[in-house]
Amino acid sequence: MNKRIIIAGLLLACLSPAANAGFFGHIAEHAAGYAAGAIVAHEGEKAIDGYQRQHEQSQSIGQGGGANAGGVRADGRYAAVSPESQAMPNPKLTPGAINSAVTQQNLDETICRRGGYTKSIRPEEAYTEKLKREQIREYGYSDTRLYDYEEDHLISLELGGSPDSSKNLWPEPHHVIGGWGSYAKDKLENRLHALVCHGEISLAQAQHEIATDWISSYKAHIGAVPNDERSHH
Repeated sequence: MNKRIIIAGLLLACLSPAANAGFFGHIAEHAAGYAAGAIVAHEGEKAIDGYQRQHEQSQSIGQGGGANAGGVRADGRYAAVSPESQAMPNPKLTPGAINSAVTQQNLDETICRRGGYTKSIRPEEAYTEKLKREQIREYGYSDTRLYDYEEDHLISLELGGSPDSSKNLWPEPHHVIGGWGSYAKDKLENRLHALVCHGEISLAQAQHEIATDWISSYKAHIGAVPNDERSHH
């Protein structure tokens, strides 16, 4: 409020008791308005600050930042984001192993037939969960939470990989910096399976590519940027 108006009002109040009540009521009304405006502004600033913090946190999560190098939301829980070095298995521990029952000559009766072939040979979860615990220790991962990993077949069952050999199974992180986690590899497995069953590449080639450098194989057959959204085989 203008200082001159306040001074004039005070002088008028001294001369007129009736004006006194009206003038100070006017001042109180303005004061209440200013207080209400200050509260609204304060709450607005709090909301903006909260949004900014949330936005910055989401950006950090998407870039693999934050505590435990992670924070990706997974099934209602926060999951770790592993370093790029963990996108590939240790070739000494997990070189890959094939299923001798699957050959180039019997594709139509095995991996390319309809009717759940891979489901019929998939090992029991009790076996893979136990192996996952052991291999997380063997690999020396700092994150030991089981739900952050898939006990994955390096050479997938749909490409004639061994179902139960420990040389073909390893705890693959779901989320890896750069996007090269288990969900991206799942998409490559599906793509290579389609190529093999359509006769576009041989079974041996698909097995070799995914066992030695699945990321390069992904880039060759799908694209340079990984799609790490979760999907079903």
